[in-house]
Amino acid sequence: MGGYRDTIIIGGGQAGLATSYHLMQRSREHIILEQAAQPGCAWRNGRWDSFTLVTPNWSFRLPGAWYDGGAPDGFMPRDEVIARLEAYVERFALPIAYGVRVTSVELNKQGDGYLVRTGDSLMTARNVVVATGYFQAPKIPSFSAELPTTITQMHSGAYRNPESLPAGEVLVVGSGQSGSQIAEELYLSGRKVYLSVGGSGRGPRRYRGKDIFEWLHLTGLLDRTVDQLPSPKARFVGSTQATGRDGGRTLNLHRFARDGVVLLGHLQSARGNWVRFASDLKDSLAATDRSEIELVEFIDRYIAEAGLDAPLEQLPTLRDGYEAEDITELDLKAAGIATIIWAAGYRFDFSLVKLPILDDDGLPIQKRGVTKSGLLFGVGEDAEAIASVIAAREQ
Repeated sequence: MGGYRDTIIIGGGQAGLATSYHLMQRSREHIILEQAAQPGCAWRNGRWDSFTLVTPNWSFRLPGAWYDGGAPDGFMPRDEVIARLEAYVERFALPIAYGVRVTSVELNKQGDGYLVRTGDSLMTARNVVVATGYFQAPKIPSFSAELPTTITQMHSGAYRNPESLPAGEVLVVGSGQSGSQIAEELYLSGRKVYLSVGGSGRGPRRYRGKDIFEWLHLTGLLDRTVDQLPSPKARFVGSTQATGRDGGRTLNLHRFARDGVVLLGHLQSARGNWVRFASDLKDSLAATDRSEIELVEFIDRYIAEAGLDAPLEQLPTLRDGYEAEDITELDLKAAGIATIIWAAGYRFDFSLVKLPILDDDGLPIQKRGVTKSGLLFGVGEDAEAIASVIAAREQ
């Protein structure tokens, strides 16, 4: 594949598809380059079988195709998300080329625009939109290589269901959205679970009559721009513990401890059958508890200032995790642990962009972009802004 395009969009996930939609509305010639064989690769290949959205269905707002089903407050399963993305491409006849992996984007020194390399081919474009997301490389510590080959190791993106794992106990490393949901599924299936707890926050699934995500939207927390965050890296703080399973419910590590999950501090090192943990479990639990308290206090202030009619609610206070034994060393063989699931998230990688547009951390320098940009709820707004800038340029 070669030749010239007015605009090349790299990535066929929701961001790339939404940008294509807005360019189609403006009659701007373009193409989406997607390295996978189908749209929505991350949803298709990076989520487990029982995965559901953690945001309510009403937040599914791809431009031109907002959710209009009969369960706006439900939580869409993975397969429905995939089906909607496939239907989106077909409905709007979005120009997408599959099986095309972009290896670099460079300035076109021979003229205006950019050179886009795709394997052995070379394309040129006046505009390039990088819609690859922030989650390219799974985070797995280098000391994982020190573990015995008898231990099955996988990233949370490769986990599918409890039945697919070998018999034995499971150590889940990371307690954000993926880690906490996978740990819950495993112990509800009858597995003994050890959970290495990180710094992710917690919020109630519902509070004072509304889903927590609706409060985040109403209070404007999702509209914060990068310059309003403590630092650009704040975009990558561990995701809040939440689930849409069984209609949605609150996840609470203290409940996990009550149900038999062994809570541990941060995993620090491994050698042979031995793994070592920091003695910081109670500090992490306290930080998680504090994040919920601060969130509901913020919502309470908003309700009072806006004069909303929302019934008062007192959240339950659980403390079981504080009674957990402080385990700093664990013999995997003696504990019967056969599987380790690394659920500490992903690293971003924009190394394919050979342009001076990255900051010192390797992140794209932003003039816009809000907290909800990476969600199905907010992706359309950013896509429209990008398409408007492209359309404003002279043909």
